[in-house]
Amino acid sequence: KVFFPTCCSSAESGILIGRWITEQNSAVILAVVHFPFIPVQVKQYLSEVQRVTKVSVSVLGSWSNSKQEKEESLSEFLEDLGTIFCHEPWLQISKEGDSKFWSCSTLQKHSNNLKEEEIILVYYDQRKVMLSHLHPPLDTATSAEHKVDDASKLSAIFDTVARSKILFMTDRYDDGPIKLTHWQSDGIEASIIVELMKQASVPACMLLTFLLSLISGICRSRVLKFWPLSFLWSKLSTCEQLGHRLQHLQVISSNKKAQNQAQLMRKANIFVSVLIDVALGILLMSWLYRKNRIGHLADTLIPVADHVAEELQDLLQWLMGAPAGLKMNRALDQVLGRFFLYHIHLWISYIHLMSPFIEMILWYVGLSACLGLTVALCILSDIIALLTFHIYCFYVYGARLYCLKIYGLSSLWRLFRGKKWNVLRQRVDSCSYDLDQLFIGTLLFTILLFLLPTTALYYLVFTLLRLLVVIVQGLIHLLVDLIDSLPLYSLILRLCRSYRLAAGVKFRVLEQQDGKPLRLLMQINPLSYGGVVQTYRLPTYSCYPKDSWTSLCKKLFLGELIYPWKHKGEKQD
Repeated sequence: KVFFPTCCSSAESGILIGRWITEQNSAVILAVVHFPFIPVQVKQYLSEVQRVTKVSVSVLGSWSNSKQEKEESLSEFLEDLGTIFCHEPWLQISKEGDSKFWSCSTLQKHSNNLKEEEIILVYYDQRKVMLSHLHPPLDTATSAEHKVDDASKLSAIFDTVARSKILFMTDRYDDGPIKLTHWQSDGIEASIIVELMKQASVPACMLLTFLLSLISGICRSRVLKFWPLSFLWSKLSTCEQLGHRLQHLQVISSNKKAQNQAQLMRKANIFVSVLIDVALGILLMSWLYRKNRIGHLADTLIPVADHVAEELQDLLQWLMGAPAGLKMNRALDQVLGRFFLYHIHLWISYIHLMSPFIEMILWYVGLSACLGLTVALCILSDIIALLTFHIYCFYVYGARLYCLKIYGLSSLWRLFRGKKWNVLRQRVDSCSYDLDQLFIGTLLFTILLFLLPTTALYYLVFTLLRLLVVIVQGLIHLLVDLIDSLPLYSLILRLCRSYRLAAGVKFRVLEQQDGKPLRLLMQINPLSYGGVVQTYRLPTYSCYPKDSWTSLCKKLFLGELIYPWKHKGEKQD
């Protein structure tokens, strides 16, 4: 197989420069050196390219592009070049006139194999192969070994073109003794805007690094390690998001050069993610401060809070009666109902006390949207948590009381069976009880069993309310995670320049004729959008616990608290 760049199909006659891959019995043509040239200078130039690129670049053969019929003297001269550069096999590719069929042959002087090998001429777009990055196969099917083998063969070709970048830095306008034809021979591809942005990014990164180091020093100070501040910093999602974005800015402003394609794409994805996040935040801020929407929001917030409190009061009055015709323990029902009604009264008083300052608070909170839409969403989640704090308190009271009764009943049930829970061995052991212990246990079991329906009803109602709040906060958190983790730069690159993210190649037959080499066109298969997200997805801080449905139902049944944040020691994916 001979991989020939399409940009060299109209090049003048000369010699072919490329790499011979022995394992695949293939030749990758990189450029064409035009006549006239001095062989010693060509060898010196190739040795310098090999030293810089670590690629065994050599002269592989000759290229003839004669618009008239080939002369015998030119044919003999091209064959004699094989004795000067000494490469086995020596390729001879010629294009005669306007014919669409090329002749391609190999010359092996030191080989005893008289059988003529079949040659496949594969055209490839050198620019696309140079700028693309070949990704390994993502699926693990039964033919995974064959796919990995094919990917390794393709990666050798892609790697050869990518590492030979210095070979493409010379064009026909250079005054050097060697004239080359390649994908940049008409002029090096560059952008003035990109170069100006590179020059301007140096002082901007230095200033950003200084500001970030100052902010990081403040965050690591001992003042934030005291109990109230450390607790708020670890529990508020706004603080978590600010810390997450601070790490992103440190990665962007780092002066360390990306070592590979993955690190480069990670930096680009983070930069685009932060840029779009801030742009969306500024749009949200401009919408909020237009037409006095902050004032309207503040005027709506108090009536909504009063309406929620009234609905809770009606719900408690319903629970204090005969809810759904159920017979409740009246004494316990009245105590719990009045206890929760008193909390609602305190909450309404607190809201009305804060009502004169709510518009001012919302006005300053709206300014935080300039830090990004994700920061604004995290602040919204924290505001919802503060506004529903009384629901959280109701849930905690009901869950603790219900949990106490469940564990009390389970312990007393073990007493009836003559067993007890061994704390040290974490198992149930046999135990003998006397008559007084069995009598007290029976009495307590009866009391707890008859009080359980009343407690369970209050626990069920407030757990459903708490789960509703947690679901709303979870949806907001999922949106924040989506913005934080979505590789926007990679998706834009896949949309605009799909060849940059290559998943493989496909071959299309151009011409096939007896006695002529088979001509194929190699085209790049882009990575799918799902593969782009799977490969370049950014990590998130994941402050919410990831409980399975089984553990969640177990916690709900036993009355254990469900926190909307992770605890110390929890392992997160």
